[in-house]
Amino acid sequence: MASCHACGLAQQRTQVVPGEGADNAEVVFIGEAPGYNEDRLGRPFVGPAGAFLDELLALAGMSRQDVYIANVVKCRPPANRDPLPGEILACKPWLDRQIEMIEPRVVVTLGRFSLARFVPNESISKVHGQPRQVGDLICFPMYHPAAALHQGSLRRTLEEDMQRLPDVLKELKGAAERGDRDDGGRQLALF
Repeated sequence: MASCHACGLAQQRTQVVPGEGADNAEVVFIGEAPGYNEDRLGRPFVGPAGAFLDELLALAGMSRQDVYIANVVKCRPPANRDPLPGEILACKPWLDRQIEMIEPRVVVTLGRFSLARFVPNESISKVHGQPRQVGDLICFPMYHPAAALHQGSLRRTLEEDMQRLPDVLKELKGAAERGDRDDGGRQLALF
């Protein structure tokens, strides 16, 4: 990943921000792209949005050590602009491989670009906090933590959605214990 030049973002990055966390995490959080601090340090969610994500994780009884955190694109777009479709497509194999290796129970999408990667043509304002089956994964859409920093009214929404996450995991574990599985051994969603 560090030597990737599949799109133009490689020319302006300080470094690739692959992701970090538990390699056997039940939950993977996926944002949209690294920002200034992330590009400098090579770690995801280390700026103000990351500090708020840490608070949200604590509300759910989790920490960064319990989960895996990544982004849809692995290099910072110039001036923190939105990632372009070609950039998202260029990074798709990296994110696909991360998910394949970690095998999470739940993917929490943070923001509209991450949501669109898993559930195209949906609005985050309509589906946030509502888990849904997407292939072999449970997708749990949430607003991006940075949204609450810019629009304070979203803070409570993010907190409430994050507090639902332990119940989603508990429900999935209950399904596994009951043997609710498909032919491939994967859990069937109850949502």
